[in-house]
Amino acid sequence: MSRGLTPRKLLLSGGLHAAAERTPRKIALRCEQRALSYEDLSGRVSRVAGALRAAGIQRGDRVAILAPNCLEYVELIVGISDIGAIAATLNPRSTAHELTATCDDCGARVLFVHETLAAVAGAAKLASVERVVQIGAELDRWRDAAAPVGPDAAMSEFDPFTLVYSSGTTGRPKGIVISHRSRTLTFHGMAMEYGCYGPDDLQLGIAPMAHGAGFAFIMASLYFGGTVDVLPRFDPELVMRRLANEPFTGVFMVPTHFQSIFALESTVLDRHRGGARSLRTIMSNAAALPQAMKERIVDYWGPGLLHETYGSTEAGVVSNLRPAYQLTKQRSVGSAFALNRIRLLDAAGQDVKRGDVGELFSTSPYLFNGYWQQPEEEALALRNDWVTAGDLARQDDDGFYYIVDRKKDLVITGGINVYPREIEEVLHQHPAIRESAVIGVADERWGEALCAYVVVKQGMHIAVRDLDEHCRTTLAPYKVPKEFRFIEALPRNAGGKVLKRELQ
Repeated sequence: MSRGLTPRKLLLSGGLHAAAERTPRKIALRCEQRALSYEDLSGRVSRVAGALRAAGIQRGDRVAILAPNCLEYVELIVGISDIGAIAATLNPRSTAHELTATCDDCGARVLFVHETLAAVAGAAKLASVERVVQIGAELDRWRDAAAPVGPDAAMSEFDPFTLVYSSGTTGRPKGIVISHRSRTLTFHGMAMEYGCYGPDDLQLGIAPMAHGAGFAFIMASLYFGGTVDVLPRFDPELVMRRLANEPFTGVFMVPTHFQSIFALESTVLDRHRGGARSLRTIMSNAAALPQAMKERIVDYWGPGLLHETYGSTEAGVVSNLRPAYQLTKQRSVGSAFALNRIRLLDAAGQDVKRGDVGELFSTSPYLFNGYWQQPEEEALALRNDWVTAGDLARQDDDGFYYIVDRKKDLVITGGINVYPREIEEVLHQHPAIRESAVIGVADERWGEALCAYVVVKQGMHIAVRDLDEHCRTTLAPYKVPKEFRFIEALPRNAGGKVLKRELQ
């Protein structure tokens, strides 16, 4: 017979506060020369919550953060969430105009701004913001003067804890609302899948916490009582040196990080080869990892480490390609992640046959709550309880998925559908190519013509004729770009995704 017990809620701070009781003096976070124990971090979270409550912030209110990776980022998000408010994490590269637009969009009442970005905040016209708190000495005084407050008992695990603004790969940025339950269940799936999120694990935190994945891959360690060493900025040689000489067990990087690492001088790479003996897991996400890069990662760090994860802020983690399949299931993003169901649908909403291309929809406990005040965009992303990021995919007979391309990137040339990602994979196989992006441009004869933007590796040169011949050895003639344009760097958002609309 039931004793009327109230189930413990799945809240973002739950694991962190539990770790503070279990191992209070253990180091939770490091950033440069500073460190916080779990006891210290939990206490700072509670005082951030208390200071916000004293300032009149209520459950459901929005509080914005504009900062690069720093020691205070976690305490702010978790402290905001403990009183039921919603943390809006803003791109630290935002202009004053963009900061104004996002704060106005969500109606932020308080803005936490890093001292290095104070000028941006000062130039913004923040209609809804009642108080700006500068991260640094001002935050320390404001937080430490407050009485600690624990998690709001009235909160539901389905309540949102964060509002992540998309970086605008396809148009106006959208506020993506994510619940406590969604994220904490994702952490449990990550702990099972990746094997590097236990209390004895040490993570190297590289990706921006302002981005959904960057925060999740760091916070998962703190949720289970591990230790995270956060880098305030990405430095490829520093990352290589630290992985080679310190006992990190896990690291999350996006494809642009790997590209920068392998662009280092060969003497630097050779110096650190064979290090990272403690490393058990390398995770990649946020953008497609070309097969040629996967092979280079496996060759350099060894087999048994690399996971390529596919997902979106809206859907969470959808699939994962485990280390054993990196070389055998080429260009795959793996099979469905824990608790996920995946469907590939045609334009009429019907399931496609296995092997055929369809739009990828998924459903799981990780799904977002919706877009902030954009019901029209929400309707486009949802079909009943299934969500899509607009990616086209196929499934093989073993249940592995292959992202063919984004639906919006599809090029129709001469009446034939062409998927740019296939061409980009071929270009990445050329030893002189660092990265590429293929788009369709208006053409009187073909309707759309394929145009390839190419970034050449430093110190190397390649002629257009050689690129054309390289493509023709693998691709049908209609898939070979009509034009090749050389560019110093591809435009990318904070998550590392190429902004193809800027190339148009």
